[in-house]
Amino acid sequence: MYEHLDLNLDNPLLKDKRVRQALLLAINRDQIVQQLFEGKQPVAHTNINPLDWIYDKDVKTYRTDAKKAAEMLDAAGFNVMKEGYRHNAAGDRLRFELMTTAGNRSRELVQQVLQSQWKAVGVEIVIKNEPARVFFGETTKERKYTGMALFAWISSPENVPLTILHSKHIPTKENNWAGQNYTGYKNPEMDKLLEDIEVELDKDKRLALWTKFQEIYAEDLPVLPLFFRAEPFIVPKWLKGIQPTGHQYGTTMWSQNWAAN
Repeated sequence: MYEHLDLNLDNPLLKDKRVRQALLLAINRDQIVQQLFEGKQPVAHTNINPLDWIYDKDVKTYRTDAKKAAEMLDAAGFNVMKEGYRHNAAGDRLRFELMTTAGNRSRELVQQVLQSQWKAVGVEIVIKNEPARVFFGETTKERKYTGMALFAWISSPENVPLTILHSKHIPTKENNWAGQNYTGYKNPEMDKLLEDIEVELDKDKRLALWTKFQEIYAEDLPVLPLFFRAEPFIVPKWLKGIQPTGHQYGTTMWSQNWAAN
């Protein structure tokens, strides 16, 4: 379960890759995980979980660096401070709406921390939440959010995010809002990689494709990775042989290994 921030790349302020990278550098994700989740949620650097065999341990990471984040925002043109927030020469304030599912206490806490951490580098965050049925049924599906959307994707190991990142899967009114590329991300090289991964049967060749995928994902940052959610798994003490899968395949599929103590 990959908790992340989808960015609306149609937003002129988010089109600049330097802004997206600076936003991630300004977040202290280790602090979020420690303070809010007692260190139980591993920090995410891409959408690939470190437990997945395709994970690239050398993938580009964005360790907290507020100074570097400020320098990148200056370079991107947001170097005028007014009322505690950054503006560019045209007077545009570096301001984003941050949306998530209303009533989800952990996500609302994450929002508040993000708001505080980004304010420290001059980025204004306006929190605007909606009920899940509206947030997922309309706002993300129809790309109505203007800045950032906080939610999670659930997937199996070596899951190909074709509908999430391929340019042909950007929801529009013309295609009846089909697809899950809510960011509006377009990269021909990424499109080709996603198509090739789906049909490549050779394991070594597929691994090379996945490595390139993670390289592009970490560089382009159409999404800001936060952490992988850890869910509690509770069983009676007398029941033995249960091994949680850690992904969306049901644990009961291996019930033949269960036994009463």
